[in-house]
Amino acid sequence: MVRHYLQPLLAPRSVALLGATERPGALGQIVYRNLAAAGLHGALYAVNPKHAAVFDRRCYARLADLPQPPDLAVIATPARTVPRIIEQAGAAGVKAAVVLSSGFAETGDAGRALQAQMLEAAHLGGVRIVGPNCLGIMRSDVGLNATFARTGARAGGLALVSQSGAICGAILDWAEHAAVGFTSVVSLGGAADVDFGEVLDFLVVDPATEAILLYVEGIHDARRFMSALRAAARVKPVVALKVGRYPTGSRAASSHTGALVGSDAVFDAALRRSGTVRVKTYTQLFAAARVLAAGRFAEGERLAILTNGGGPGVMAADSAAENGVPLAQLAPETIARLDATLPAQWSRGNPIDLIGDAPPQRFADATAAALADPGVDALLAMYSPVAVTEPAAAAQAVVEAARGSKKPVLAAWLGDISPNESRAHLDAHGIANFFTPENAVEAFSFLCAYKRNQAQLMEVPAALARAGDEAPADLAAAGAIRDAALRDKRALLTEHESRALLAAFGLPVPRAIAARDRAAAIAAARAIGFPVVIKILSPDLTHKSDVGGVRLGLQNDEMVASAFDDMLRQVRALRPQARIEGALVQPMLQFSHQREVLVGIATDAVFGPVISFGTGGIAVEAMGDTAVALPPLNMVLARELISRTRVQRVLAGYRTVPAVDLDALAALLCGVARMACLLPWLKEMDLNPVLAHPGGVVIADARVVIDPEQPLRAGAHYPHMAIHPYPLELEGEIAIAGGTRLPVRPMRPEDADLEARFFQGLSERSRYQRFMQHLQSLPPGMLARFTQLDYDRELALVALDPQRRRFIAVGRYSPTDDGTTAEFALTVADDWQGKGIGRALLERLCECARDAGYSALYGYILEANREMLDLAARLGFVEHSRQGSEVTVERRL
Repeated sequence: MVRHYLQPLLAPRSVALLGATERPGALGQIVYRNLAAAGLHGALYAVNPKHAAVFDRRCYARLADLPQPPDLAVIATPARTVPRIIEQAGAAGVKAAVVLSSGFAETGDAGRALQAQMLEAAHLGGVRIVGPNCLGIMRSDVGLNATFARTGARAGGLALVSQSGAICGAILDWAEHAAVGFTSVVSLGGAADVDFGEVLDFLVVDPATEAILLYVEGIHDARRFMSALRAAARVKPVVALKVGRYPTGSRAASSHTGALVGSDAVFDAALRRSGTVRVKTYTQLFAAARVLAAGRFAEGERLAILTNGGGPGVMAADSAAENGVPLAQLAPETIARLDATLPAQWSRGNPIDLIGDAPPQRFADATAAALADPGVDALLAMYSPVAVTEPAAAAQAVVEAARGSKKPVLAAWLGDISPNESRAHLDAHGIANFFTPENAVEAFSFLCAYKRNQAQLMEVPAALARAGDEAPADLAAAGAIRDAALRDKRALLTEHESRALLAAFGLPVPRAIAARDRAAAIAAARAIGFPVVIKILSPDLTHKSDVGGVRLGLQNDEMVASAFDDMLRQVRALRPQARIEGALVQPMLQFSHQREVLVGIATDAVFGPVISFGTGGIAVEAMGDTAVALPPLNMVLARELISRTRVQRVLAGYRTVPAVDLDALAALLCGVARMACLLPWLKEMDLNPVLAHPGGVVIADARVVIDPEQPLRAGAHYPHMAIHPYPLELEGEIAIAGGTRLPVRPMRPEDADLEARFFQGLSERSRYQRFMQHLQSLPPGMLARFTQLDYDRELALVALDPQRRRFIAVGRYSPTDDGTTAEFALTVADDWQGKGIGRALLERLCECARDAGYSALYGYILEANREMLDLAARLGFVEHSRQGSEVTVERRL
């Protein structure tokens, strides 16, 4: 296993239990028995000043008395004693602790003060903590069970990270009966120190972990969570069970963990954007994990169902409809092939009903035919218990027929639920077996969701518009609008200000003129052209139509004059305290085949700015048709957001009604997302209605709320956002020998082919100097990690050949264990070496690392690589240490 700084905490080789005792029912007794029974590969120490021995083993009074510092201290003592124990652990050289004790932040002010003392002691002593108030941790490959769970973990390839100890225990009980195994189980509890982010970082580089399961109640640090989750999901399937889906559940979760729980719809959008599959029950959690861990991913979502019982086939088809899984349409050739091998009364369609007397060969023939059909992306094979065919024989027939096919095959051997020969045979050949048709179809739907979400993970939009794509945002004008509102001590912009703000970002707003009196309104209407709309202009009125503040379809001067007077009279009667500044006059917007939609920005308490889209108009709340996404967006993500609403079916056109301009609508969403990225003070924005029609889009009304506590401009790394945008601002050029200028830009996810070709073009010597081992090709996991970057923490800059589309140099940095320094690597194509590319790229990399907040950059260079050592020295790197043939260099930033 790659050495990770959390290995002593999450995969320790030696453990000390503080509070160990033989007293029946005591926490220290239960945990000690679990530790001893699990067969820890290293030393196990009991620590308790009240006992000389525990279960016939010596018991030490203090950590300082142990023969050597253990990797991990497990603390099962009262909360009041924990800060002092953590202090002693640091002094004794123990760098990791699991605090099982409760009585900290979850109990109120006194508990929060005690937790602060614990964390201060941990910081001073360099001790990392899981907990407090947690079930503990397990690690099967080192024989660790440092929990008070009733059931231990079977060995396996799944990792479970949970905020609830009770749910951990329930899942472990379920998994024992379902024969599901784990490499790691981590109960975070209060997560006062180590949280999801760092545990996910550990599991990403853990070769024993094949898939990751999360039980989430709330998130403390959205940026770190999203950063780690996106990094993990790039190389391993991640499945999340998120609770608090409804308001009452959210309140319960918050009080339980002390974590801030955001909107469930926003959390769903965050998981989708991170490439993670979300489930609702822990049976679904394992169903998803099973099918994802098998490693077979369908090209599409068309499912074929094969069954020897008509009823289960109908149940599976119903479940497919409920889960949005399309059933495959069998090709005529496939039906002809099945006609030749199945009884005349077979279903002649999908589901493929083999009839109840089906022998094993019938299962084999139908499996082979279905998998050979190009219109079938995956197969669900089901068996109902019959006397004609034994379940094991049917399973073997399906396995043999599916051998060699790359399409996913799932099974549901109904009634055959205990571990036995048929289940073992299916599992051993990568065919996940489920208890019911519904479970199996749900599992395939998760496979589809994983593939869709992985596609979202590949999208890396920028916060800024690329030069030439559109007019740059006028940030100075936006700032002036904000400042004017703040001078008036207003958080709500007037509609006139809101329109000006939108215009500063080049968004489609119609001409509008503010009029303070009746005469000015008539003049404005003449200038714009009849018919017109007038709206009340007031900083105190949000929904103008609710108080009679909107008048439509005014055709002439008299109608404008009458409507102006009547509108002001009605608004003053209904809202006498509101400040009235006149009216806003704009054209009466009417387009052939127009549809009303809503586009907005909200600020989630956990994930920051969120983009919303859905049905617009005055009935928006009643319709409840809104989808959300995290910024930044590009055209692909914007179209995907539109597709998740019911109104998209109307927008796409129907009968004789043409489709609206979906590209213009997606571009508007991208522009709004750009506002969310660049204006941290933009708290809320409702564009309702937005009129979408075949010729484009127009924003008919706008409402903007600002947050005076937020800064004027986005920080260098967009700290107000959960996802770091693609750093378009880092695209540029470097100068090399002879005055040649080479384009340089950050690595993108779609660069995998270019990166692979760059590696293949390197000489054996260059490859060895870069990787310090002989590699003939980049493994898929390594290629994904190199190209799918989290720009919040890491960066790869590529220099491109100006004549051909290929990489000629790659420089990258990634964080080291402490999170405050970074490690760099640099490779230049053999035919471009000696031209100054390495120096220019490394200088640029140092600047970027400094701007990202890193205090130092380290490099690990082979002693024989004199060129790289000389380059590092010229750029201010100094030798930090030597180990064998490897030299570590350092540059303070």
